[in-house]
Amino acid sequence: MKQKKSWAVKILIGILVLLMIATAGFFVFASSSYEANPSALKSLQSDDLVTVKEDGDIAFEPASDASDIGFIFYPGAKVEASAYAAMAKGIAAKGFPVFIADLPFNLAILSPNHADQIIHDHPEIKRWIIGGHSLGGVMASDYALGHENVEGLVLLASYPQSKTDLSKTSLNVLSIWGSNDEVADLEKVKNAKKSMPSDAEFIEIKGGNHGGFGEYGHQKGDGESSLPGNQQIQDTIGYVAAFLERLNE
Repeated sequence: MKQKKSWAVKILIGILVLLMIATAGFFVFASSSYEANPSALKSLQSDDLVTVKEDGDIAFEPASDASDIGFIFYPGAKVEASAYAAMAKGIAAKGFPVFIADLPFNLAILSPNHADQIIHDHPEIKRWIIGGHSLGGVMASDYALGHENVEGLVLLASYPQSKTDLSKTSLNVLSIWGSNDEVADLEKVKNAKKSMPSDAEFIEIKGGNHGGFGEYGHQKGDGESSLPGNQQIQDTIGYVAAFLERLNE
C-alpha cells in the first residue's frame, strides 16, 4: 500500500512540475510583444480632426460629424494595440469612430469577445463593424458570425477558421493582404472566398507585407515590403474608409 501511495505522490509531483514548466513557458512567450514604433505613438495625439482617448482600449473619435458606424479592431498576435494608431486615426479622420482593443498579453484568442465591452460602452453608436490583423482577424471573424449586431468584417492578412462559415450570412466583408507577406498563409487568405458572402471584396496590396499594416518594425519571418514609408497603411486607410462609406450610404 505504501509503495502505491509513493508512486501516486511521484506522479502528482511530476504533473505539477509539468504544469509549472508549461505555465512559465506561456508567460515567457506571451510577455514578449512587438512594440509600437515612435512614429505610431505620434498618432496617439489628438488634433483638429480626431480626438484620441486611452483607457485600456484606444478610441479614435472624429471631432465632428461622426458616423453612427463604429469600427472595432483586434490587433495581431503579440502586437501592441498602439502599433495600429496611424491606421485607426486615418480612418477616424474620414468620419468613423475606431476602437483598438487592448487585449490580455496582446492575444485576441484570450479575449475573443472583448468587443462586447466596447459596444456596451458606446450606446451612441448604432451600427458596428469588426476587424483585425492576422490572428486578430481570425477572432474577429468568429465574433462577427456570433453577433447579429455586427454587420461587417474587415480582415487584414487574415482569414476565418475552417469551422467559421460566413457564406450564408448578410455580412459585408473586406479582405486585404500584401503580396510580399510571408507570415500569413496567402493561399488560405485567398481561398477564404469560399466561406464568404458572394459579394465579399478581396484586395491585394502589391509590394506590401504582413507587418506593414502596423508600425512595429519587421516581423520575424516576414517578406520585405517594396512600398515607401507607411504607404501600406495609407492604402489600407483608403480601402477601409471607402468600405465604410459604402455602408453609410
